[in-house]
Amino acid sequence: MTLKVGAGLVLALASAGALNWSYFAQHGAAAGLPPLTLRRPLQSLRLLFTNRRWVIGFVTGIGGWVLYVVALALAPLSLVQAASAGGIALLAGLVGRLSPRERVGVAVAVAGLFLLGLSLIRTSAPSGHGSWPAIAIWMGASLGVAAFAAGPVARVLAGGAGLGIAAGVLYAAGDVGTKAAVVGGGRLAFVPALLACHGLAFVALQLGFQRGGALATAGMATLWTNALPIAAGSALFGESLPAGARGVARVAAFACVVVGAAALARPEAGEPAPAGPVSAID
Repeated sequence: MTLKVGAGLVLALASAGALNWSYFAQHGAAAGLPPLTLRRPLQSLRLLFTNRRWVIGFVTGIGGWVLYVVALALAPLSLVQAASAGGIALLAGLVGRLSPRERVGVAVAVAGLFLLGLSLIRTSAPSGHGSWPAIAIWMGASLGVAAFAAGPVARVLAGGAGLGIAAGVLYAAGDVGTKAAVVGGGRLAFVPALLACHGLAFVALQLGFQRGGALATAGMATLWTNALPIAAGSALFGESLPAGARGVARVAAFACVVVGAAALARPEAGEPAPAGPVSAID
């Protein structure tokens, strides 16, 4: 591992800490506010930006994102995301008391992240620039998946989990766009698209915060924000899947992340059905 890549991974760890504390702080603040609604966006934004705790969390999150962008300029996408992925454990520690289902979900997800770390041992993983049409298709498909998660899928998940998944998918799409844009030149055309993805993810996450717990919303967002760009690193940027046992560990890691996410998204027994896709944004 080069000094440049090592510096990128250190920045990724710092970014993960800042972002997950930011999610925790924003969730605690947003959950106590009057209902946020897309029908009155200015009023909803005023409620958020006049809440001191929420603003502190938001500014911390911006700082975490800046660290993440610098990390991407120094290290391959898959390695940066792997270093960032431990944020789910930090978030669980901040939440404190967890239900049995949440403990299982976090444990399986953390096991997956451990396997992911093993798969990265002695991996230099040079990163390419990727094909811009493929990157554009990935980002467009992410919008469709996010809409499906926030709409029909949300009906059968724990409160806020569908919006958490949508936020994670959109943040991941924005991260893919960021990796493409840091090359500069004509790839800066991805900047408006990545900002749109992050903006929509922000909306989904804030709405989710008022409908579910921190792990069902921010936890789901963290898992998918980290897992999907690792897949994109292989699919779009030529970051090859390692051979042998490390390759098996990488695949098993993704399986654990999916199982852990499913456990976190599953509603508790007796939990009321989440709002449908229309009432979720009203």
